[in-house]
Amino acid sequence: MRRTLASRAPARAAASINVGALILNLALTGCSIGPDYSREAAPVPAHFKELKGWKHATPSDDIARGDWWTVYKDSALNTLLPQIEVSNQTVAAAGAAYEEARAVIREAQAALFPVATVGYTVTRTRTGPLAVGSNTSAGAGSFGGVTGGRGAIYRTTYTVPISATWDLDVWGRIRRQVESNTSGAQASAADLDNAKLAAQAQLAVAYFNLRASDSLIALLASTIVEYKKTYDIVNNQYKAGYAVTAGDVATADAQIATTEAQLANARLQRAQFEHAIAVLTGRPPAELGISPRNLAQHIPKTPVTVPSVLLERRPDIAAAERTMQEQNALIGVAEAAWFPDVSLSAVIQYIGPIPLPLNISRSIASIGASATETVFNGGLTAAQVDAARAAYWQSVANYRQTVLTAFQQVEDELAAIRYLSRQLEQEQRAVRDQRTAVDVFLNQFRAGTVAFTTVVVAEIQLLADQEAELTARQNLFLASVNLIVALGGGWDTMLLPTQVQLQRDFSLLPQLESQPSPVSTIPSDILVPPPLAPPPAAQQ
Repeated sequence: MRRTLASRAPARAAASINVGALILNLALTGCSIGPDYSREAAPVPAHFKELKGWKHATPSDDIARGDWWTVYKDSALNTLLPQIEVSNQTVAAAGAAYEEARAVIREAQAALFPVATVGYTVTRTRTGPLAVGSNTSAGAGSFGGVTGGRGAIYRTTYTVPISATWDLDVWGRIRRQVESNTSGAQASAADLDNAKLAAQAQLAVAYFNLRASDSLIALLASTIVEYKKTYDIVNNQYKAGYAVTAGDVATADAQIATTEAQLANARLQRAQFEHAIAVLTGRPPAELGISPRNLAQHIPKTPVTVPSVLLERRPDIAAAERTMQEQNALIGVAEAAWFPDVSLSAVIQYIGPIPLPLNISRSIASIGASATETVFNGGLTAAQVDAARAAYWQSVANYRQTVLTAFQQVEDELAAIRYLSRQLEQEQRAVRDQRTAVDVFLNQFRAGTVAFTTVVVAEIQLLADQEAELTARQNLFLASVNLIVALGGGWDTMLLPTQVQLQRDFSLLPQLESQPSPVSTIPSDILVPPPLAPPPAAQQ
């Protein structure tokens, strides 16, 4: 009988080893439940509708990656825009969100490894004489760590439990979660780049609005000078007894007052645009001043690629596409709940009368494996699977809508640039003709052949045409910025970190500082320290 039991022991040990090896193999090479990801189709036109007469881009025409604003050849803009990535707080928040998404990947990866714990317990026990009975003396010498004589017995016990548990990823639930979190981190990286691009666009728009305000201030200031000269002519004729009434003098003075009021409002708008630029660069408005300069006359040429390339050039589209894979992987996470959870566990516990060293002869050890299957939960798993699939469908719809919106934005700005260019040509023609009319009517007024009201009407129309021309040129610059941004601002999906790169960031220690990095200062080679340099009109 003893021989039989002895012969069976190695067989049972070999069987246990084989079962353990099988479970370990399943954990490391098991299948992944759930659908594998493939990008859903999106509606992509063959060409842009509003691209008539526009230059098609060639590989050498691509906008410089990250530095799309350099096409405007504006030194102030080239200094301000790079500060978005450094000091803008919205971008900083998006950057922190990306770091959080990377940390979440490591959280999921940690579930692939076993969890080990160790403890250390010291127990001091006192046993009174009556509890011991008549065997006090005998008990005093029966166990190490026991003290006492005829009275109470004191015993010290040291316990060191070491345990480990490993939830085996047989069905790929954890791997699908890692895939989902990694795709989410890629979407967060695209969101970060999109936040940078959006903030850069906001600053560029505010900057060109500020330059338009500078041009308007200069226009109103020069107009006031002209109106004052006209006032002097009218007032002198009135005093000399010409056919000029006191009403004409009052009208000339009212023209000056009205234009000065417009000048004050233009300066207010300029100040507000400058404040917005300061905040976008991460500075209090009091710390930033920008010297005045008129708005440029022409926008740069922006080459346009075929529509299909747009899917690879916009970070918001990339973020929506990465979100699809994130939600697709969560379907596998939910479907894995249909299958049993398989885990391994091991415990070894040292018990003895001395703290150290540990003695294997005073240890208790065990190892085991378990599988748990949910047989009934009231349809909870089915509901979770349906919810995951619906979330994926939602991400698909959001992706397609993002693509459609991107094409709309490009078409809108192409149309805006084409029609605003035509409008600007006509406004410039109107300004030239109206300038001629004002000069003719003013000379006729001096000669006494036309009434002063004719001059007033012509001057008012000239100022309106000049303001309309400036507004059309301002809108043209804004449409140019919006077109570059709608085309992605030189961004490319190749700038996103790959899943392999993100999953290699696994670390057992924290990777971030407890405090954010200090905000970098903004170069001031083209900035005017507060108080602001006076605008052109104030220098008259």
